[in-house]
Amino acid sequence: MTTTDHTKVMKQLQGKPGKKLKHAKYSVPKQRTGSALDKKCKRCGRTGAHISKYGINLCRQCFRDVATKIGFKKYN
Repeated sequence: MTTTDHTKVMKQLQGKPGKKLKHAKYSVPKQRTGSALDKKCKRCGRTGAHISKYGINLCRQCFRDVATKIGFKKYN
């Protein structure tokens, strides 16, 4: 039972409840959250240079385009 997808193994273990519980406890990957790939620009989808402060959720390039419309001012 060597496979990369844990759901296939869970289907194979339907008739073996003890082994199914043990597999579910130790072999099922945990859900990951909070990585850089989860934080994307809501305008273009980029993951780099993400501005999430104040709930903006934009990359820096999109922020420059939209900043004056949102209400930010550029100070020299």
